[in-house]
Amino acid sequence: MTIQIPADALTEFCAEIFAHVGCRPEEARRVSASLVDANLTGHDSHGVIRAPRYVDWVRAGDLIPNQSIERLVDTPVIGVLDGRFGFGQTMAPMAVDIGVEKAKATGLSAISLRNSGHVGRVGEWAERAAAAGLISIHFVNAAGSILVAPFGGLDRRLSTAPFCAGIPREGAAPVVLDFATSLVAEGKVNVASHGGKPLPADALIGPEGALSGDPALLYGPLNSDGPRDHSRGAGAIRAFGEHKGSGLALICELIGGSLTGNGATGPDRRFSNGMFSFYVDPRQVDPSHVFDADMTRYLDWFRRAKAIPGKAVMTPGEPERAERAKRMATGVPLPSEAWASIVAAARSVGVNRDLSF
Repeated sequence: MTIQIPADALTEFCAEIFAHVGCRPEEARRVSASLVDANLTGHDSHGVIRAPRYVDWVRAGDLIPNQSIERLVDTPVIGVLDGRFGFGQTMAPMAVDIGVEKAKATGLSAISLRNSGHVGRVGEWAERAAAAGLISIHFVNAAGSILVAPFGGLDRRLSTAPFCAGIPREGAAPVVLDFATSLVAEGKVNVASHGGKPLPADALIGPEGALSGDPALLYGPLNSDGPRDHSRGAGAIRAFGEHKGSGLALICELIGGSLTGNGATGPDRRFSNGMFSFYVDPRQVDPSHVFDADMTRYLDWFRRAKAIPGKAVMTPGEPERAERAKRMATGVPLPSEAWASIVAAARSVGVNRDLSF
C-alpha cells in the first residue's frame, strides 16, 4: 500500500524529527527540505526514508548537528574543507558556495570536502551551482559504506560512489546528470525492503555468484519498520555497466575518498561522504559566446531522435522536473512500511503528533 503526503506537511513533520535530535530550527528545516526535494524529483532512495538512519547516526555520535565547516586550505582556486561530521545538507551547500565564489573570481575552482554527513542527492548541489551560472562536476564516495562488488568480483569493495555533473543554460533549466555507479543506489534497496518499487532481478549478487533482486541479500532478515543494516547481509550490490561502472566507481573512491582525505571506503570506518568538485565559469571559458547557442542547437537535435515505442528521448534532469511537477500536485508517495519506519523514528525522539493527510 502506498500513501500520498503533501510535500509541505511532510517537510514540517521531518523537520520536527531533526529538531528533536538537536538540530537548530534552520538546520532541521534545511535537512528536511532537502530530503523531501529528493522525493519530489523521484529519487526516493535519497528522500525521507533516510530520516530514521540519520536519527540512528546522531544517537551513535556519527552525525553531529549544527556543525560549521572548517577551511584547511584556502587559495584563490582551491578549497580543502572539513565537514567535521556535520549534516551533509549543511556542509554541501557551504562547499558549493565556496566553489562558486572562487570560480566566479578566477574562472575555475576545485573544492575538496571531507568528513561530511550524508550529502543526499548530489544533483541538488549541481543545480545550486547551475543556478549561479556555473558548470560543476562532482566525485563522491562514502567511507565506511561497503556495498558494491567490483566487476568480476563477489566481495564488497566499493561504496555506491556517486558521480554528478551540471551544466547551466540561459533562460532554461540546467542539464544535470546524477547517478550512483552501482546498478541501483543503496537507498533503492532500502525503499524496496519497505515495500516500495522492486529491484531488478540482477541488482544484487550473492556470495556464490547468484543474481537476485531480494533486499534481504543485502540486509539480512527484514522486519516491517525496523532499521536496515547492510552489514548483516551476505550479498553485494552490482556495479552498473560491468567494467565501465566499476571503473568509474573506483575513480570516485580515489578522487572523492583518497584525494579529499575522507578516505576510500573500507571496514571499521565511521560513515562520511567525501566530495571533490570542479566549478567552471563558462562566461570566462567562452569569450566568443557560442556555448549556450550551440548547446541549445545540439539538445534540440538530440531530443528529435526517433524514440523507441513507449519511450521518450530526454536529457538529464528532464525526468526529475516532470516528476517534481506531478508530485507537487499529488503528494509524495511513500510505501506504508516506509512511512511506518519514519513515524517510529519520530516517536522515538519525542515527536508525538499525528500527521493528517
